[in-house]
Amino acid sequence: MRRPSTSSLSASPAGIALHVMAALLWLPQAGLLAWAVQRLADGRGVAGVLVPAAGVLALGLLRAVCEGAALRRLFDGARAEIAQLRAQLGRALARRSPLDGARASSGLAASAMAEQADALAPQLLRYVPARWRVACVPLAIVVAVAPLSWVAALILVATAPLIPLFMALVGWRAKAASEAQLAGLGDMHGFLLDRLRGLATLRALGAVETTALRLRASAELLRQRTMAVLRVAFLSSAVLELFSALGVAMVAVYVGFHLLGSLPFGAWGGRLCLGEGVFILLLAPAFFEPLRELSAAWHDRAAGEAARQSIVQWSAPAPTLLGASQGAACPAGAGAVALRVERLRFTHAGAARPLFDGLSFALAPGEQLAVVGASGAGKSTLLALLAGLAPTDGGHIAIDGMALGEATAAGLRARMAWVAQAPHVFAGSVRHNLLLGRDEVPAAGRVLAQAAFAGAGRPALARAMGEGGAGLSGGELVRLALARASLQVGAGLVLADEPTAHLDRATADAVIDALLQLAEGRTLVVATHDPALLARLPRRLVLGAAA
Repeated sequence: MRRPSTSSLSASPAGIALHVMAALLWLPQAGLLAWAVQRLADGRGVAGVLVPAAGVLALGLLRAVCEGAALRRLFDGARAEIAQLRAQLGRALARRSPLDGARASSGLAASAMAEQADALAPQLLRYVPARWRVACVPLAIVVAVAPLSWVAALILVATAPLIPLFMALVGWRAKAASEAQLAGLGDMHGFLLDRLRGLATLRALGAVETTALRLRASAELLRQRTMAVLRVAFLSSAVLELFSALGVAMVAVYVGFHLLGSLPFGAWGGRLCLGEGVFILLLAPAFFEPLRELSAAWHDRAAGEAARQSIVQWSAPAPTLLGASQGAACPAGAGAVALRVERLRFTHAGAARPLFDGLSFALAPGEQLAVVGASGAGKSTLLALLAGLAPTDGGHIAIDGMALGEATAAGLRARMAWVAQAPHVFAGSVRHNLLLGRDEVPAAGRVLAQAAFAGAGRPALARAMGEGGAGLSGGELVRLALARASLQVGAGLVLADEPTAHLDRATADAVIDALLQLAEGRTLVVATHDPALLARLPRRLVLGAAA
């Protein structure tokens, strides 16, 4: 399937062709109407207009069919284009490394995936077809009018460029206003989502009123930016109506005075008949209609371009997960794995000095290692690099003799179990948070066993939890993370990041017992400051100056 480029979105070619064809069908319709008027003027009566009327009706039905088919194809094409763009943006966001400090906040990412992606639909449905109609229909009308009256054709040609010129001038301002409005919308979404997640903390600190005032200020700023966009949109409509009305009026004045004999020139040495004059008058508004559509859709283009640039920003290359584009097939082997790190080098973006420069160590299958060091020494970063969550600057990481790289990281991660320091909990039941959307698990009994392992027990599988683990204690969160890790089939390497941090002594001891039980038959690497956990692990790796 073709992947859309965020730099060049296009509407359905078939839909555009049908849209332009429907507009061009007005030319023969106008000719038949003018012929009918001329035959009435010649005294043919009702019988003289039956054939033109039948032709107008047939062309009208054909035009309606073309318009309907065009709208359907344009809508289906726009929906497919936006769906693929959302998928592309989702893949780009999912590939970004957790160590990337420039990652979008949840609110900004949600805004880009939802509102900003939807802002491209009007551009694809209205602006792009209108642009093609502007390119085809006015030219066809000028070609049809010029053989009858060079003056009328000259008026149309002379007045037409004024509209795009002023629309371009207005469009620059419209694009800037739309960019500011979308940025304000994304900022407010991000602010609101972050504050809702931390509502309990805000209440505890008495900062709810201050947060509400800031949210109100953000909403007011967004209102002002939205009104600025609307003012530009109304200005563009006024500019269009002014020049299109002037152009139609000038053609009508010329044709009227020409038929009265006051302006006898302009018809290639002859005089226009009534039917020819009516034909020109019918085509004059149609000449400006595509330009009016383009003007009405000019704001859609500005909003779409602003949204496209925002999506391009979050789809730009960034530090990515190793193996993000590869399948997660598990490599051959089971049980504990061997781990070797040689001359590892890594520097955080923007840092003046490398965090790791020549770090080396090795673990035999089933060994257990404690990584210790002062805060900022790189314990969590080392675990992330071992999991392939970011590319290294140099060195070599091998698991069971297989080098960790772009082609192998996804498969090797299938043999790892991760216990995060602050595991994320989604709003839902304990069961849903254990399975994480997986359709297949080893067995129902295993699920119950892992729930009990997490300290939840069989009756608590349906227990509801709030976003971020609302309703769970710190110890319950860690036990839930341990249960998730034990559900990782074939995991021979356990990576645990500060599993006992911020826990009371009794809970921490229970977590240590559960962690060591999980690590039986597996290789364990755990970052910790806990002396009790350090005392139960046979090896230490000291980072920095800490002991």
